[in-house]
Amino acid sequence: MAYKNFKIETDADGIALVTWDTPGRSMNVLDETSINELEAIVKQTSADAAVKGVVITSGKEALSAGADLSMLEGMARTYADVLKARGEEAANQMLFDQSRRFSLVFRGIETSGKPWVAAINGLALGGGFELTLSCHYRVAAENPKTRLGLPEVKVGLFPGAGGTQRVPRIVPPQDAMQLLLKGEAITLDKAKALKLVDAVVPAADLIKTAKDWIKGGGKAVAPWDEKGFKLPGGPVYSKAGMMMFPAGNAIFRRETYDNYPAARAIMQCVYEGLQLPIDAALRVESRHFAQILRSKEAAAMIRSLFLSMQELNKGARRPQNVPPTKVKKLAVIGAGFMGASVGYVSARAGIDVVLIDRDQESADKGKGHASAVIDDLIKKGRAKEGDREKILSRISATADYNVLKDCDLIIEAVFEDRKVKAETYAKAQPLLKSDAIFASNTSTLPINSLAEEFKDQGKFIGIHFFSPVEKMMLVEIIVGKNTGDVALATALDYVRTIGKTPIVVNDSRGFFANRCVLRFTAEGLEMLMEGVPPAMIENTAKMAGMPVGPLSLSDEVALDLVLKIMKATEADLGANAIDQAQKKLLVEMVEKQGRFGRKNSKGFYDYPEKGKGQKSLWSALGGLQPKHLDPDTLDIEEMKQRFLVVQAVEAARTVEDHVITDMREADVGSILGFGFAPFTGGTLSYIDFLGTKKFVELCHKLEAKYGSRFSPPKLLVDMAAKGETFYGRFPPKKQAAA
Repeated sequence: MAYKNFKIETDADGIALVTWDTPGRSMNVLDETSINELEAIVKQTSADAAVKGVVITSGKEALSAGADLSMLEGMARTYADVLKARGEEAANQMLFDQSRRFSLVFRGIETSGKPWVAAINGLALGGGFELTLSCHYRVAAENPKTRLGLPEVKVGLFPGAGGTQRVPRIVPPQDAMQLLLKGEAITLDKAKALKLVDAVVPAADLIKTAKDWIKGGGKAVAPWDEKGFKLPGGPVYSKAGMMMFPAGNAIFRRETYDNYPAARAIMQCVYEGLQLPIDAALRVESRHFAQILRSKEAAAMIRSLFLSMQELNKGARRPQNVPPTKVKKLAVIGAGFMGASVGYVSARAGIDVVLIDRDQESADKGKGHASAVIDDLIKKGRAKEGDREKILSRISATADYNVLKDCDLIIEAVFEDRKVKAETYAKAQPLLKSDAIFASNTSTLPINSLAEEFKDQGKFIGIHFFSPVEKMMLVEIIVGKNTGDVALATALDYVRTIGKTPIVVNDSRGFFANRCVLRFTAEGLEMLMEGVPPAMIENTAKMAGMPVGPLSLSDEVALDLVLKIMKATEADLGANAIDQAQKKLLVEMVEKQGRFGRKNSKGFYDYPEKGKGQKSLWSALGGLQPKHLDPDTLDIEEMKQRFLVVQAVEAARTVEDHVITDMREADVGSILGFGFAPFTGGTLSYIDFLGTKKFVELCHKLEAKYGSRFSPPKLLVDMAAKGETFYGRFPPKKQAAA
């Protein structure tokens, strides 16, 4: 029988080699077709007496990246339709049956009566890795780039094809929980040490080793199907189990604040499943999986963190009329921490970089930063000695602006001061080649006003990086009113080359990310002024789903910079544009107490010397509060809402102001740019899933109590009246990826 995604060749020894090679795709994914074909292959090989065993491998560089998440998203949509048409029981049964198809097919491999070997020739993630776990033996080709893992929790799901049952039957429960709850991929060495892989061999010997195991009498029975099987961590109700599960619950609460239903389901699946025979345990897993699949958190996270992010990364916002561009040489003017980091990530991506600063010493210091980053990675085993030479050879440092003459893209990363930027533009412009694109890495100054200093505004654009550039995945591309398509396409192509995720926004003070996140930090300062205990402010923000508290984030941004932004806003827009009490607090902190934040080891927190203990809230901070509230009288839920609503309502304003024109960018940008509670799917998804009517009511309640910063914009009020959502009213344009 011929298959679309698989090829079968049976050798003289009766061993069937099944090669998975989905046509027209760079990666094999588990979708409706592949799972149906795999099921047919299991039945065919099981029934054929001439087949002595099966080896499954890939015809691509990787084995599989897992299940097709758009198919899972479709299942959730079908569930809603069936619920409407035939009621809850029929809808639940449909979802349960559909969602456990992979689980049943993989169990079919395990109980087929024929030995199956997974010949892992590259990356195997999610359902792809679960497929290997259902095989009786796993052999991998030596490759330092190969990673194995179960990342489903990162998109609001969990491994629902046997992962939560097979992993803790192979490895001790502590290691199993780490793999399942963190969703991080591991190297082959670690997988071998954990017995998730049985052998690692040279690539040339992969298939031979797999077949030899079958020929050598490899058993077609999983360990947990044999009589007397013992769990690697002992029974759940044993001394070891009692040390694991209560502590695991505490860690789960500390890490997630119970905001992630999938993480909770993982804990339940492992705890319940390990007390049952494997078939009953897999049924338990499938029930939990069907339940998680219809959660709003899974819907939001799949949409934003997988589908939307993939679409943006593939060029959903790129002007289609511009041919592909390639930045061969990049100039970064301003070799400070930010500029040097931009230079480093660009050189790492294979671009030639020149760092320009006011004198040679400053420029060399910028190159030194790149060297320090690589040294740190080498120390941690994440880079090799050879990488240092390769990257540093692409970076040159100078004080001579004449090097701009052969640069395709110039990124200005000088001090956040109009005058300094204007001087830089005046110096640079006469030296640019005719087709060069010029970008500013400004974080707050409007691009239109900066472009006024530029002769050809069509070639001027904003490319806003987030700190630390090496780790932050988001880049905000700001389009001015005169920015041309070529400048936008060049910026997007460049961001794609350096492996970041771009969002395209129209110009406004603070653009999108800073407009929203400054609301978050300001809300923290507001609470401080109200008399809320500082530790409570920080902890409540984390309970709401933010990665760090607002005081900690202010320290990371730098308090002197926050004060500078405040003063610049006041100078441009008047005294009413900022909160004077907050300005007074920051003047006290920065100008009188010399507390600038993490950069000088003292801000809202005191920071220990490197490697010596943890940061702690500044003991004198309470003394700067005008009053002190009794923490027992404070409403934790309301505080959590304040942190999320104040950012989401600002995001809604950016849509009304036409700063955001594609809803995907607000959601992806808010999670990647400032860590907005990922379980919500982002700022606009938070509103959509809560319901615009309910959200507007919440805004009015907070507005009455705390002021106009919670006032919903007219657009949102109109949407609430009509029962509209952001994704319903402004559906993302589907266009061919570049």
